[in-house]
Amino acid sequence: MTRITAEQLNVGYGEKLIVKDTCIQIPDHKITTIIGANGCGKSTLLKALTRILNPQSGSVMLDGKSIDKEDTKALARKMAILPQAPELTNGLTVGELVSYGRFPYQSGLGRLSKKDHDVINWALEATNTIAYKYETVDSLSGGQRQRVWIAMALAQETEIIFLDEPTTYLDMAHQLEVLELLEHLNKTSGRTIIMVLHDINQAARFADNIIAMKNGSVVRAGDAEEVVCCDVLQEVFHINACVARDPWTNKPMCVTYNLRQAMQESKAN
Repeated sequence: MTRITAEQLNVGYGEKLIVKDTCIQIPDHKITTIIGANGCGKSTLLKALTRILNPQSGSVMLDGKSIDKEDTKALARKMAILPQAPELTNGLTVGELVSYGRFPYQSGLGRLSKKDHDVINWALEATNTIAYKYETVDSLSGGQRQRVWIAMALAQETEIIFLDEPTTYLDMAHQLEVLELLEHLNKTSGRTIIMVLHDINQAARFADNIIAMKNGSVVRAGDAEEVVCCDVLQEVFHINACVARDPWTNKPMCVTYNLRQAMQESKAN
């Protein structure tokens, strides 16, 4: 089943086109990752899929309707978005920040109902951040803050969550912690997760569907077996990769690599 599709999508800034004539389908209840070199259009595509950017042409469809025709609050009840660089929290407590996720359900004076408080506590429990509820977000570590932002997204009670590079600036352990949390949410509650990742092996390990991009276009989309292979990595990242099997997951993984140009020069000599 597919709820989100993009057809003939062209997205850019002014006259500069970043995403070009792109068609994709996002499988429902699965984890999709978008990979590619810096500047290839990953984040721009994510912004177009979430209506942060309007396409110059083409369309993004959600449940058979163009998202540009959706009411803002109605759309926020269907999809949550965690940007690459969340806004400054200005001394907010964890509980206060997570409560912002309830905005799509509020009306009138915007007071939190009992259900709102129950959902906020559930989101904090699900992300293992309930112990920080009354602490300021600024006082937490990077990994803890990222889990709090994910809790805010969960508080929206959406079935679809978009994340732009959720592991950026985190150490290896905290990266794994965040990705395992997202995997748990996908497996236990069927959340559809779409995220931009830089790490090829993390994409292979956690994603059901991988979209590899180059110069604003999709080079290949499919599971790890189809995408994490030598020819795709060479085209997308300009590397000669040694691809083997992860001994724990049996997924393909990039063990090591050389720059394609360096490899060609070595052979010439």
